[in-house]
Amino acid sequence: MSRRPRAQIGAVGRLEKQLGSLPVIADFSRRLDIAGIVDRACPMRDLAGSISHGQVVEALIANRLTSPKAMVAVADWAHGWAVDEVYGIPPDALNDDRLGRALDALAPQVDQIVGSIGAKAIDAFGIDVTQIQWDMTSISPYGAYDQIDDDHPAPGWGHPKDRRTDLKQIQAGLGVTRDGGIPVFHRAYDGGAGEVAQVVDTMDALRTLAGTRMFLLVGDSKLISYTNVTAMAKADITFLAPLAASRVPDGLFAGLDPAQAAAVEYTAERDENASIFRGRSTYRVTEDTMDLAGPRKKDPVITVRRILVYSTANAQAQAKARALRLAKAHTDLDTLTRTAGTRHHPTAEAVTAKATTIARHRRVVACLNTTVATTDDSKPTFTWSFDQAALNAEAAADGWYALLTNLPAEIDATEVSLRYSASPP
Repeated sequence: MSRRPRAQIGAVGRLEKQLGSLPVIADFSRRLDIAGIVDRACPMRDLAGSISHGQVVEALIANRLTSPKAMVAVADWAHGWAVDEVYGIPPDALNDDRLGRALDALAPQVDQIVGSIGAKAIDAFGIDVTQIQWDMTSISPYGAYDQIDDDHPAPGWGHPKDRRTDLKQIQAGLGVTRDGGIPVFHRAYDGGAGEVAQVVDTMDALRTLAGTRMFLLVGDSKLISYTNVTAMAKADITFLAPLAASRVPDGLFAGLDPAQAAAVEYTAERDENASIFRGRSTYRVTEDTMDLAGPRKKDPVITVRRILVYSTANAQAQAKARALRLAKAHTDLDTLTRTAGTRHHPTAEAVTAKATTIARHRRVVACLNTTVATTDDSKPTFTWSFDQAALNAEAAADGWYALLTNLPAEIDATEVSLRYSASPP
């Protein structure tokens, strides 16, 4: 009687790797043809036994998206993730030397590559680039940088957004589509360059990106200047931007009647879940024109459409802010009334200086009436009041803001305001 052979158990090693979102990232990279675009812009003489610059870039993109920290030990990351299985790239091929050579080759061609990938994304995913929101910000660098590379933007003094006027800045601009808020263009500028002056350069780049499509360039108030508007009109580019408050003619808003403006059917995102008791903000629009004069007398005047928008939300916010501002000014001015002639403010000059500071700090210069007098014993006294007529005129302007555009007349004021409201924040 023969015995059945005994079962034998063999030890089998198991290798675990993280997969995560690598297949999704790789699929998007291939649809955008990132490796192909990079390799055509940065060809290599010999690929035998090596990986291309494009493959390195795709791996680095995956690294940035799955391990967003300092770009060190990328090869170790590739060993722990399924990079070989998804991308066909041996982890040890992503050593520091290979990464450095790829980035060095990429640097001179970065604008061409970014533009090509952006154009590919527009076609591959059907992104609507007929309206692009353009905005700029500033970055304040720290540390010592004795030498500046002439091929790159230089730090300089300007008006930094973080208000760190003690630091130089670099300016950065970003173009985002209205369709999905997708960033399709970015550029860095010298820290000392005027923000307005960058628009023409940006406009040319966005026009190239959009190709034959007509697009609407939406920006902030700095977009509006005679030079920019002239350049955009010459290039047949439409624009839309708010008019800075400092450029609004005196009395313009106060002379408008919301009841005479056309109602706009629009619900702000903040009001989508508003109850019927709290109510939703309402909007009304009307329209006129505004003339832009050039810096020289011989420059022709440019007339653009001015869309005047009334928002109940803005009106309520401005009224609330004014009430708070007046209340704080009231407290400060009453205190000065009591301390005039004391050791805190012993002279008429000291009282006047303090009143001026309060008016400026609390932003009540336009509506404040003050009187500084002297008693028989030469002590100063202080009285004050708010000018109700000035406050009424200020309140009459609440809720209004203006948009400037060169969109054709067949796009009415209501549609213009909707296009601006729908722009990414």
